[in-house]
Amino acid sequence: MRTITRGVVGMSLMVGLAGCSAEEPVASARPTVPPPTSSALAWVPGLAVTDVRVLDGTGAAPFDEKRRVQAPPGWTVSVWARIPSARLLAWTPDRRLLVSRPEFGDVIALGPAAGDGVPEQRTLLSGLNQPHGMAFAGDTLYVAESDQVNAYTYRDGTVSGERVVVGGLPDDKSPELRGAYSHALKSVAVGEDGTIYISVGSTGNISAEDRDASPERATILKAPATGGKPTVFARGVRNGTGLAVDPSGAVWTAVNHRDNIEFPYERDYNGDGDPDQGEVMQSYVNDHPMEQLARLTQGRELGWPYCNSEPDVSPGEPGTPFSYTNRPFVRDFQTNPDGAKLDCSKLAPVEQGMGAHSAPLGLSFATSPGLAGEYGPGALAGIHGSWNRNPPRPPEVSFFAWRNGTLGPQQTLLTGFQNEDGSRWGRPVMAVQGPDGALYVSDDHAGAVYRVTAG
Repeated sequence: MRTITRGVVGMSLMVGLAGCSAEEPVASARPTVPPPTSSALAWVPGLAVTDVRVLDGTGAAPFDEKRRVQAPPGWTVSVWARIPSARLLAWTPDRRLLVSRPEFGDVIALGPAAGDGVPEQRTLLSGLNQPHGMAFAGDTLYVAESDQVNAYTYRDGTVSGERVVVGGLPDDKSPELRGAYSHALKSVAVGEDGTIYISVGSTGNISAEDRDASPERATILKAPATGGKPTVFARGVRNGTGLAVDPSGAVWTAVNHRDNIEFPYERDYNGDGDPDQGEVMQSYVNDHPMEQLARLTQGRELGWPYCNSEPDVSPGEPGTPFSYTNRPFVRDFQTNPDGAKLDCSKLAPVEQGMGAHSAPLGLSFATSPGLAGEYGPGALAGIHGSWNRNPPRPPEVSFFAWRNGTLGPQQTLLTGFQNEDGSRWGRPVMAVQGPDGALYVSDDHAGAVYRVTAG
C-alpha cells in the first residue's frame, strides 16, 4: 500500500539503481572494467579541475577521500545532500527539490536550505512502484511509476488527492512479459496545454514486438491533461528516459540506443582485407549507433530497431570524424537489411546526439537567463556513462545551448567521475537549475546531490 509520509530519511549509503544504454546489471556498484585509453581521461578544454567540497554530515564514502572534478573555471561543486540511489529531480513551487528513488519506492523532498547549508530531508511519498519521472503543472505534481502516472495536489510541502491519470503501463509485472523488461522505469513531462507525455522504454536491446504491443512500447505516449487512455506521440524510441519541454513548448527526448550493432556496410572495416558487413566488432560498436537527442512532433519516428542514427561523416570508413548534429539514419543490418521493415532514408535527421553508450538519463531545460557566463539557456543532460564500451565512456553533465529555437551541440559541463582504471566513484543522473540559479545534480552511484555554483 502506498503512503504519503513526512519521515526523515536515513543517511546510510546504498548501491544506486543502474541506468544504462542497454541491459546493464543493476547490482554493480563499482564494476571492474579494462583500463581506458588516454583519450578517455583527457582534460576537457575550457574546464578547470576543482575539489568537491564536502559539507557537514556529507563526508561518508566515496567522499571520505578527496574527489576532484572538472567544471567551468571559478565554479564550485559541493556535496549538498546524501541520498542513496538518487535519480530524477523536480523543483516544487515552494523551492523544495524532489528526488525520486525507484529502488526504494519513494520520493524525497530536500530543503528549503539557507545558502550553503545542508537541506532538511523528508519523505514526501513512499510505497510506490518504482517512481521515476516527476513534473509539475502549477500545484499539480505528476509522478511516473513503472505501471502508471499519478497526480497529486501539492501545497506547503505536502501532497494530497492522489489520483491515477494514466494507468495500465507495461512493466516487469505485466503478465504477457513474464518479468522480462529491461527498461521499466518511466519519465513524465507536461506540455504547455497540460498534455501528459510518458516515456515507455523497450523490453530489450532488440525487441521488435514492442512496436505491436498495446500500449505500444519503445514510444513516447501522450494523454490529455485530465488523464485517460494514452496514444502514441513518437515511436521507435528505444529508451527515451530523458524527457523535457523546451522554452518554445516542444517536447524533447534523450535516448539510450541499442548495443552490439552489426557493421552495415559492404566494405573492410577492421583492416583484414575482407568485407565486414554483418560482423559485430568492438571497434565499431564502441561508437555506433549514436545516442539521440530529438525534438518530437506528433508521429515522429526515431527508427528503433530498424534504423540507426549515423554519426560517421564518411559512413563506414575507419577513423572518420564524427558529427552529432542533424544526422541521417541508416538501415540496421541485423533487423532491416533490405529496408523492407522501414525506409530509413525517409526519416527526418536527428537534431542532436552524443557518443554511443553515453546513457543519457535525466533531461531538463535551463530557461532565460540560463546558466552563468557564456552558457545562457539550454538543455542539461545527465550522462550516466557506458557499461559495456571498451574503453568506457565517462559519466558527465552535458549542456546543449538553446539558440534560435533549437539546441546546439553537446558541451561537457561537469566531468571527472571516472578513475584512471575506468572505475567510477560517481555517475550523474540528472541536472536541474534551481530557483537560486545554482545547478543541482543527482548521482545514484555516489548517493549524492551536488550543488554547483558559478564563481
